[in-house]
Amino acid sequence: MNRKLCFILFVAMAVPLSAQGLRVGDGTSGMRLLTLDSCRAMALRNNKQMAVSKVKQDVAKNIRKSARTKYLPHVSAIGTYQYTSKEFSLLSDEHKSVLGNLGTNAATGIQNAITNSEPLQNIASMLGSMGLNLDGLKQMTGQHLQEFAGQLNGVGDAIIDALRTDTRNLFAGSVMFVQPVFMGGSIVALNKMADINEDIQRNSADMRRQTTLYKTDNAYWQVVSLKHKQRLAQAYYDLLKKLDSDVHKMIDEGVATKSDGLSVDVKMNEAEMTLTRVNDGLVLSKMLLCQTIGIPVDEKITLADEDSENIVVDEAVPELNVEVAMENRPELKMLDNGIQLTRQLTNILKAGNLPMVAMTGGYVVTNPSMVNSFERKFRGLWNVGVLVRVPLWNWGDVMYKVRASKGATSIATLERQEARELIELQVNQNTFRVTEANKKLTMAKTNIQRADENLRTANLGFREGVITPTVVMEAQTAWLQAQSQKIDAEIDVKLSQVDLQKSLGTLE
Repeated sequence: MNRKLCFILFVAMAVPLSAQGLRVGDGTSGMRLLTLDSCRAMALRNNKQMAVSKVKQDVAKNIRKSARTKYLPHVSAIGTYQYTSKEFSLLSDEHKSVLGNLGTNAATGIQNAITNSEPLQNIASMLGSMGLNLDGLKQMTGQHLQEFAGQLNGVGDAIIDALRTDTRNLFAGSVMFVQPVFMGGSIVALNKMADINEDIQRNSADMRRQTTLYKTDNAYWQVVSLKHKQRLAQAYYDLLKKLDSDVHKMIDEGVATKSDGLSVDVKMNEAEMTLTRVNDGLVLSKMLLCQTIGIPVDEKITLADEDSENIVVDEAVPELNVEVAMENRPELKMLDNGIQLTRQLTNILKAGNLPMVAMTGGYVVTNPSMVNSFERKFRGLWNVGVLVRVPLWNWGDVMYKVRASKGATSIATLERQEARELIELQVNQNTFRVTEANKKLTMAKTNIQRADENLRTANLGFREGVITPTVVMEAQTAWLQAQSQKIDAEIDVKLSQVDLQKSLGTLE
């Protein structure tokens, strides 16, 4: 706390502000009265990092909901159109030629068979010798063969047309679903990781909340400390001012020397400089508090504890309880979550060596369709199936990844053990610090009584003329130091208690 005070005073010296109007007794009309609880509530409400933590919790919640959908069947629709420069053909050009001339070839074969058949030629000779005219019969037979060839050629062309695919313009559409049956445990591990991630964001928000409260408490009690020191510096300045007036009167009466007056003047200048520094430090501390609680830094505020005669502190000696910290510290919980995450990642990687089974199904429609030969119509069919994937060989890829993941788990476990040791040390140190702060406060109160009595005796001796101004100034300086030590001790008790609560994870 003393280091923080020195830093604020150093900044105040670098950026001097007028101390006029900041003296004790100035009006506080229009100022905003704030208590510690109200400062905490405002800090939690306006802190940007707290808002970020809330958004991250919402993101983790939606990720968890997304992971749950992996258990359910996924349905998708697909549509496509494709144009090709050539159509697919089920018949070769030779087959098309044969089918197109099917009747002609058949008629020619019949005609040749009739012409070259020896029995038929003998019958024709016998009929001719009997005086029958065969030219008309041949002409009639030829006409019938030509009609038969034409009809048969038409049948061949019809077959060719029926087997034409006409696939230059292809339309297809389908609605499909996939239902996971067994994915090697990867879906279960993925859902557990989503739950762990949600816990991480919750613990992170708790950690940010405690950090925000810790910063707010420190800023609040820093302002209270400087406000009390401002009043103390003003009182010391007033004492010196009265002493200066008395000494100069004594110089005028010839009962004091100019050296005494100069000594008092030097002390007056030092006291005025101290008061200026404290005033400037108070202004800067209030700016810091305003920024911490999320209000304009130039807003005028007054704190409920800054005008009290004494800072109320709880001097109860805390009990050392490390287990409370182990149960409540969000940092440890986040490290536990990290270990759990690496273990689930290992399970996901192991699934790469296990078989995966899924059910598939859907409805497919195409144009041209092949349900009833090739038709330029939209026709479809249902389908249901089972998809099985069995890894056979991957050159140890999954094994190496699993080993790396187990190494990450070991690292996270060691980091958690180290964090436990550091937290245990922190709790012990803060418990000791609270005890020491209470002792210092008790001693400071004792010193106050002695300093008050010493100052009263010095003032009485000075009025009686048996004590020099130098002795009075020494008594006043001792009184100032005792009062300042008391303020420091009270604030140290408050801040050490805050430190202990934060180390225990119970800062609420």
